[in-house]
Amino acid sequence: MKTLFYSLLLLVLPFLCRAQDIASLQKEAERLEPTSEEKAFLKYQEILKLQPANINALCKSSELCSSIGRRQTNKEQKLDYFKAAQKFASQALHINPNSSDANFVMSVAMGRMALVLGGKEKIAAVDEIKKYAEISIKCDPNNYKPYHVLGRWHYEVSDLSGFERAFARLFYGGVPPASLKEAIYNYEKCRSLVPDLKVNYLELAKCYHRNNEKQKAIEMLNKAIRMPDKMQDDAKVKEDARELLKKWN
Repeated sequence: MKTLFYSLLLLVLPFLCRAQDIASLQKEAERLEPTSEEKAFLKYQEILKLQPANINALCKSSELCSSIGRRQTNKEQKLDYFKAAQKFASQALHINPNSSDANFVMSVAMGRMALVLGGKEKIAAVDEIKKYAEISIKCDPNNYKPYHVLGRWHYEVSDLSGFERAFARLFYGGVPPASLKEAIYNYEKCRSLVPDLKVNYLELAKCYHRNNEKQKAIEMLNKAIRMPDKMQDDAKVKEDARELLKKWN
C-alpha cells in the first residue's frame, strides 16, 4: 500500500506544483496589470508555457497586446501587437467559442487593427467587430467590456465619411446601421455595470457633445478628471479630458 501511495503521489505532485505555479503567476499578473501592462503580459506568457490552453491567460494576453500596441508610435510595431492580439483571441475562441471574454478580446483586436489600416480593411472589419461584441454580451450580459466596444463601434461607424460609406456600398453592400443614440446607450450601460471606468466617461462625453448636450458632456469630463487613477492609461485619459474641457468652454 505504501508503495502504491508513493507512486500515486509522484504522479500527482507535478500537477499540484504546476497548479500552484499558475495560481501564483496569475496573482502576480493581476497585481502588475494596473501599473505595468508589459510586465503583466510576460507573466501571462509564463502561464501559457505551463498551460497553453489556459483561456484566461490567452484572453488577457490578447487584451494586453491590444492595449500595449495602441501606445506604440511606430505603425509596424502597432501592427505586430495587434496581430498577436488576434492570434491569442483566435486560440481562446478555438478552446471556447462561447466565452464572453474571448469574443470581447477578438472584437477589440479587430477594431484596433481596422483603425491602424483604415480604408478597405476598416470597412471589411466593421461587421466582425460588432458581431464579436454582441456575442460577448449574449454569453455574459454583465460583462461591461463589450458594451464599451459597442459604444465605440456605434460612435465611429455613425461618423464615417461620405467617401467611406460610398466605398462600403460599392464593394461590401454598405455598412450596418449605427447611431449616436446607440453609442450613448452602450456607454451608459457600461457605466451602470462599472461606474469607475475612466475612459468610458471620456468617450461618453464625446458622444454627448456631438449630440448637442454640452452640459452632460462637460459633466462626464469633470467626473473623469476627479476620479483617482487606477489603470496605466488613466493619466492620459485625464489629460485628454482636460484638453477637451478647454476646447469646449
